[in-house]
Amino acid sequence: MDPPVRAVGRNTLLLSLCLVTLSGVLQLAVAVATITLVLATGIESILGLGPAIFLTAAALAALPAGRLMDRHGRVPVIAGGFVIGMVGCATTALGCVLDAWPLVILGFLGVGAMNGSVLLARTAVADMYPEERKARAISYVLFGALFGAALGPLVFRPLFAGKDLELDTLVVPWFAAAAMCVVGLALALSIRPDPRTIALQLEREGLAAGAPPPVERAAPLGRILRRPGVPAAVLAAIASFAVMAGVMNLTGYIVVGHHHAQSDVFTVISLHIVGMFGLVLVVGELVDRVGRRRALVGGLVIMAVSTVMLAWVVSIPGMSLSLYLLGLGWNVSYVAASAELVTHAEPVERGRLVGFTDLVAGLTAAALALLGGVVYTEWGVVALAVGATAAVVAPGLAIFLGRRRPAAAAAEPAS
Repeated sequence: MDPPVRAVGRNTLLLSLCLVTLSGVLQLAVAVATITLVLATGIESILGLGPAIFLTAAALAALPAGRLMDRHGRVPVIAGGFVIGMVGCATTALGCVLDAWPLVILGFLGVGAMNGSVLLARTAVADMYPEERKARAISYVLFGALFGAALGPLVFRPLFAGKDLELDTLVVPWFAAAAMCVVGLALALSIRPDPRTIALQLEREGLAAGAPPPVERAAPLGRILRRPGVPAAVLAAIASFAVMAGVMNLTGYIVVGHHHAQSDVFTVISLHIVGMFGLVLVVGELVDRVGRRRALVGGLVIMAVSTVMLAWVVSIPGMSLSLYLLGLGWNVSYVAASAELVTHAEPVERGRLVGFTDLVAGLTAAALALLGGVVYTEWGVVALAVGATAAVVAPGLAIFLGRRRPAAAAAEPAS
């Protein structure tokens, strides 16, 4: 018996709403994490540390969260992520009240761990759709983050209006973010049946139709990573996410460094998130049509255009366009990479493969955020833009040239 269409549609909607909530909370983190930590410690030179903490925590949470998803289901992990995020936001708010930087850092770790866990919702939605529709399915869930782009400014901009940026000003916004995590928890707990259950049911139906028997035990991760198509997808996912997140998390300081108001950061970040998710439904269908490898390279090319622009634009409209293109390029590469990864893994392997990729991507992004903070402080935004461009051009070329090798080999005479 096919999985009920109503259940699949309902679960897809709920997973998308989970991303709405996550995106709303992350808007605050992106906009004020750097400022929060600098105000709490009084050390301006660590401006890249706040984003690095978020990204590292998300990365370290991703792999164990993926393993737990494969063993116990998708819903408990997503719900647990929101619980950890709620505690993290409240702890950060308490750190602002007490002017205690250790509490601020501890809270950042919780918010980052939430991000690493809840982003695996794209694995959950892919469980419920056939191979030829996986990219579109992932786009359905990621589309929810577009509404989070609007939710963030609606909730947080009024809380900063007309106020000097001090630790006391940050208390209420971080508590508001904790309340948003509670909403996300309620949404996650409403998902049923668990998408992993649907995936296993689809595997059993395939067996009845004459398909190869489903895998009951996950293959070693090293073997999964060597499967055709997986290395290119992992490389594109790491490069696109690391550069996007590294640049995005420094945007708040770059905007202020160009002598714009702190509230203008939300405008730039909102346009960035619109770029990330505004066309995701179109991108998902496009990826399924034109092929995933082409999309991997195309997305990285768009990101390169964006980072080059960042070297010379200084106005809010110019930076908004640059960050919009950064998000759009990430969108194309990330959807294609995610669809490719889940296609080459069985239901009992998907969580760990996607989690491992997120782990490496997150750690790379954290390193780029730290390095980018130093580069920006010492040499300015042009040096930062050049480094970010190189970081997407190199893997794009590797993937493009890699896809040409079979044709070149075929042209060689037989020995």
